[in-house]
Amino acid sequence: MDPRRAQRHELVILAIAVAGLSRPLDGPLVWLAAGLLAAAVAVGAAALLADGDARDAPLEGVILPALAAAAALGAIRVVPLGLLLVPALAAAWVLVDRLLAFEVRLAPRELEATADDRTTALGYAIVIGFLAFVGIASFIAGGLVEPTTGPDVPAPAPISEQSLVLLALADAVVAGLLGFRVSVLRERSVRDALWSAATYAAVVAIAAAGVRAVALPRLLAPALLALVFFVWDGVHGAPPAQRRDPRWIWQTALLVILGIAVIAWNLALRR
Repeated sequence: MDPRRAQRHELVILAIAVAGLSRPLDGPLVWLAAGLLAAAVAVGAAALLADGDARDAPLEGVILPALAAAAALGAIRVVPLGLLLVPALAAAWVLVDRLLAFEVRLAPRELEATADDRTTALGYAIVIGFLAFVGIASFIAGGLVEPTTGPDVPAPAPISEQSLVLLALADAVVAGLLGFRVSVLRERSVRDALWSAATYAAVVAIAAAGVRAVALPRLLAPALLALVFFVWDGVHGAPPAQRRDPRWIWQTALLVILGIAVIAWNLALRR
């Protein structure tokens, strides 16, 4: 077997084993486990991409595998304990393995990424984003809204301010990292990619706070956030020259206005 392929499989086994064993964890420990798993996969992916020397690996190449492993750790928390965990972990295995293979294929390229590469990266980013948004919501008390089953069932209580801020910030970090990965495939400079990533983070943070105010049940909220990420990529993924158009100033201003409106909405719900 190819040594790099064997190394990839060993890294996937480690990631899925940690994700499965972390299922009983709760509270701050689950955040710690997700962070350590993401860091471990990032280091392993860097060594894999650079053929042993992690310092030479492209930084953006470790984002998708690391986030996928942490997202899998979080997403399986919504899967009931039992046999259903087996296909869930198997699906996570396939996702992380395919991501590593994708990044290994891209790493040595001297030319710009193709349209197919950008489409594939975006597809992976949407899947990872959905899983990560599910996992983050499951980490936070009240993050996932249980659906009501009848008229006598009380409406879900508003999430606390601290938990809402944590939810929005964590979702923003994920969206920013994913946005950076997809942006770096089309931007001319890292600076442009970082600015683009910041807009992904801002849009998803605003959407996360707004969606939680509506209290959509269970997985609908993470699915909507993944859709917001996809739509924003379509809006924001214009050529760099087009983004110098004055209309982009209005888009930024609109983000600020929407952010203020969402904050006011959430504050009004607590009165």
